[in-house]
Parts: sequence; C-alpha cells; structure tokens
Amino acid sequence: MRQTRMTDPFHEEGRRFLRYPHLLNYPLSMEPTALAVSASICSTSSTASTTTFSTSAIASGGVPTSIGRLCSLAYLDLSDNNLTGTPYVLERTQTCVSNSPLTSFVLLILSNNQLVGILPEWLGGQLENLVELKLSYNLLEGPIPASIGTLVYLTDVALGGNKLNGTLPESFGQLSEATIFDVSSNQLTGFVSEVLRFQLGLKIKRSSGTLIYLMLAFQVPYRTGFGMSNLFEGGVPLPAVEVELLDLSNNNFSGPIPQNIGESMPNLIFLSLSGNKLSGNAPSSIGNCSYLKVLDLGSNYLYGMIPSSLAQLRQLQSLHLGGNMISGELPASLKNLTSLETLDLGNNNLSGSIPPWDGNGFTNLRIISLRTNSFSGVLPSELLNSSSLQVLDLAENNLSGNIPASISDLKAMVQDQKVNQYLLYGKYRGVYYAESLVVNTKGLPQKYTKTLSLVTSIDLSGNNFHGDFPAELSLLFGLMILNLSRNHISGNIPGSISNLRQLSSLDLSSNKLSGFIPPSMSSLRFLAYLNLSDNGLSGMVPHEGQMTTFSASSFAGNPDLCGAPLDVECQGEDSNQGKTVGGSIGGGKFLDKWFGLSIGLGFAVGILVPYLMIIIRKPWNEAYFRFVDKIVYRLSGLK
Repeated sequence: MRQTRMTDPFHEEGRRFLRYPHLLNYPLSMEPTALAVSASICSTSSTASTTTFSTSAIASGGVPTSIGRLCSLAYLDLSDNNLTGTPYVLERTQTCVSNSPLTSFVLLILSNNQLVGILPEWLGGQLENLVELKLSYNLLEGPIPASIGTLVYLTDVALGGNKLNGTLPESFGQLSEATIFDVSSNQLTGFVSEVLRFQLGLKIKRSSGTLIYLMLAFQVPYRTGFGMSNLFEGGVPLPAVEVELLDLSNNNFSGPIPQNIGESMPNLIFLSLSGNKLSGNAPSSIGNCSYLKVLDLGSNYLYGMIPSSLAQLRQLQSLHLGGNMISGELPASLKNLTSLETLDLGNNNLSGSIPPWDGNGFTNLRIISLRTNSFSGVLPSELLNSSSLQVLDLAENNLSGNIPASISDLKAMVQDQKVNQYLLYGKYRGVYYAESLVVNTKGLPQKYTKTLSLVTSIDLSGNNFHGDFPAELSLLFGLMILNLSRNHISGNIPGSISNLRQLSSLDLSSNKLSGFIPPSMSSLRFLAYLNLSDNGLSGMVPHEGQMTTFSASSFAGNPDLCGAPLDVECQGEDSNQGKTVGGSIGGGKFLDKWFGLSIGLGFAVGILVPYLMIIIRKPWNEAYFRFVDKIVYRLSGLK
C-alpha cells in the first residue's frame, strides 16, 4: 500500500499550541473501570488545559458543568464513554472573563457517548481556533449549525452516527483546512451543492491540503446497526480535490458515475457508491486508481459490460458490482487481480461460461458470488484449486455437467474456521471497510458482516448439474452450509455425509436422489435446517438424534418414505430400516419390548437372589436384615 501523508494535529498544529504558554498536562486516564465524571476534577485548576478520559476508562453520568470553569482548557477528550446530557454545559460565557471565552479550545472530542440535544450555534461562533471537532456516534439531533463553516483551522469534522437532519450548510465550503469530513449515518437530506463541494475543493487546493476522506454515507464502514439514513440527492458530488476514502453509499444519488472519477482521484484507496440510484456504465477510468483496495458499486442501476481496465487494480481486495444490470461475459483479464479476496458479481445479467481461472493464482480469494446471472457451461475444476475459498455461490444460473470431484480441494472448507476477526479492507486512520455478504442459509437470505470470516458455504442451487451425489463433498469437514437444490443430481446420499460435523444447513430438495436416508445423519448435532423434499427417497425416515427435530415438510414429496414425522406408517421391510448409526435396527416396539423385559428380569433377580441366600445360610439372613434396617433408618432421618 502506498505510504500516504497523514495529518497529525499534535504535529501539524503544534505551533498553534505554543500560543498557550500555560498549557498543562491534566490526564484523567486510568485503569479499566466504571466511574462517574466527578465535578471536583474540574475545580482543581482553572488553568488546566488538557482533560482526557482514555478509551480504557468507562465514564458515565452527565458532562459536569464545572468543566466550564476550566477557562484555559484547550484539549478535551471524553470519547468512548457513556456520558449523557448536552454539549451546552461546556459554554463558559458566565465564568470566564473574556469577550470570546472559548477561544482556547483546539480539540473537542466527545464521540461515542450518549449526548443528546441540538448542536449549539456557539460551536462555530466562539471556537475560532478549533482544529478537531468530533461528536460522532451520539444522539444529537437537529440541523448542523452554519457557524461551524467559519472555523477556518478545522481539519477534522466528524458528526456521523447521530440524528442530525436538514441540509449541509453552504458555509462548509469555507473549511479550507479540512482533511476529514464525515456526516454519515444521519438523517440529512437535500443536494450536496456545487457551491459547497467546489468551493471546498478550491480552497483546499489553494492551501495545498488534501481531503483524506469524504463520507456522506448512511453507514460508516466500521459501524453497524443505525436505523437512519442520509438521503442526499442529485448527481455524485465528487470533490474538486483528490480524496483517498470516498463513501457516498446508501443515499439517493442518481445519474451516471462521472467518467473522469479515476482521473480526478487516482489515489483512491476506498470507493463506495453502493445503494444509490446510479445508472450508466461503470467508468473505465477507475482502472487508473492503482492504489484502490475496495470498489463497491453494488445495488444501483448500472448496465453495460464490466470494464476490462479493472484488471489493472493489482491491489484490489474487494470488488462488489452485484445488484445491477451489468451484462456481457466475465473479462478473462480479471485473473490478474491476484490480491482479490472478495468477488461479488451476483444479481446481474452476466452470461457466457465461467473462465477457467487457476485457483492457484487467487491464493487470497475467500468469497466468490456469481449467483442469479445467466452463466452456462460447466463448473471449471481449476477454480476449485483456490486454497482460501470459504464461500462459493454460483446459484441461479444455467451451469450443467457433473460437480467436479476436485471440489474436495477447497482446503479452507476442510477445517473449522477459527479466524476471530472481521474482513477489513482499506483501513486508514481508524476508518475501514467491513466486508459483508448475503448468504442463503436455512432457506432464507442472511447478511453476514462480523461473522463472515467464519462462514463456509457452497451454494450451487438452481442450475442443471447432474450425475451422482459427489461423495467428495464429505471430505469438507468444516462446511457449514450446503445447498444443491433444484438440480438433476441422482444416486444415493452417502452415509459419509455425517463427516460434515459443522453442517448447520443442508438443502438437497428437488433433485433425483434415491435410496434410503442415511441413519448416520442423526449424528449431525449442529444441523438446524434440512430439506430433502421432492426427490425419490424411500424407506423409513431415521428418527433419532438431530433427525427428530425436523418436521414433515423436510421430507415431503418422496412418496416412498415412511415413518415419523410423516403420517405414513412403514410396512414390511421398510420398518426394518435402521434408526441408529451404522446398521439396520428394528422398530420402536421391538426396542420397547426388550427394555421392559430387561427391567422385569432385573427386578426378579434383585428379589430372588437375597431370598435364596437367606434360606441357604442363616448368618447371611441376619446380616441381610440388619442391612435393610440400616437403610430404612437412614431414609427415615432418625438419629
């Protein structure tokens, strides 16, 4: 990854701190604990200029009003706590003797708390030397004060993850020093005006600055769970300067993606325009962004072909073009994307055959989703050489032929996944893209984000595969999700399927399978979803272990199946099909008879043996009754 100059307020703004000779270090960081912010800490020294609660401290309660008495306070960091209340308590107009009592503030960081209320207008009117303003991930609401745009030294603006509404103030175009601009995950609406973005860009150019990232998205990549969305409209608001992380996802932007996007921002590391209403072709100029690690243009209305220029993105790790109307064939040149970990081209109009890419060239490829297209031909065995592949989703296409025996070469599915980390790409200054993917499991689509790195799945459903059930699948011991439904697969379900100990979802419905259901499937203790319906299976349904948890719908459409949970009783030889792993066992009545007989024999032996001993030998007679008396004595609780 290219080394990029990073803005450090403690270095670049160091000279600004020198104008405060009374600067004191007043740290409040401490060992991990839960505490309330005490008002006494704020009355210790009216000249304290630094107040910090580090992320190791978990402070609660309101922001104490006595902080307002720290008239020389320049750096206030109370982030990553559980503080409540409003930002208004920081105003010091009545306690500090000055016409502009807040001019000493340089960094104000209150992000990741529970602050409420609206943003005070004085944030911009009085904090004239402010360098960083970070109030993200609170519960703040109302409009963004236009006065913030007058803070000419401001480099970091982080207001994301609140409930702010209204439009972006035009005055933001005056933030000539801004390197980080984040208003994502709010309820902002309207247009990002030409005046704002081009005025901002021109001023940054004049000051030789660099806008590191611009985020107007609904969801910040490293955060999830916010039930609100920005709804910016109009064309894609590209800034007039180079940016390195650009996230405009989940808005209402429309029209084409600017064709010069790659030429105007060649240093992009992360680009997400997903979840909008963009149309037209994907610009070929994106191929000029040689440092790009993440490209997400999914869930739009893009059409045309995949630009062959994307093959130039040698550092690309995640490519999402799914959920569009892209057509044509897969460019063979995509094999050059040797750093690729995620390839999501699903839900498009792509056709032709899947190129025989050598999996050895995709040593990092974890996820490939080509579902819901019009691909035809066979599944190339070369693709199955990819040693890192965890999710293979080729469902809803026109693929045919046998499922290759080399499917057992998917080494990442042979062992349990124990990677306890997210798939994170394009990480830069604490902002990164958290990989996510919709995987069909248990009959329903499920979006995985945080646990995606643990998922192992094969979905070949809705194709024209034929031939016998591939026994080689039983060698993928770490496989969690297997869906081969709606094909023409025949033969028996192998008993070795019980080797898939991690299997949680199995769908083999609507095929031509025959023979008995292996009794060994009862040992699949994690199996939560099973669908064997609409096949030619016969015999008795195994009804032990995990198999007792499934309803009749899991076995419907197999006329020759019998036994619980079906309403069809087994007759003749069918009733002798095994219920336990590994062989033929009789029905439940047979087991009940032996159980009752063994209980009866045990009871008889327990009574007769002591009785015979009593008759034969008198010393044992006395010993026996002493033993019985002792038992009764203890049971009665007597002392």
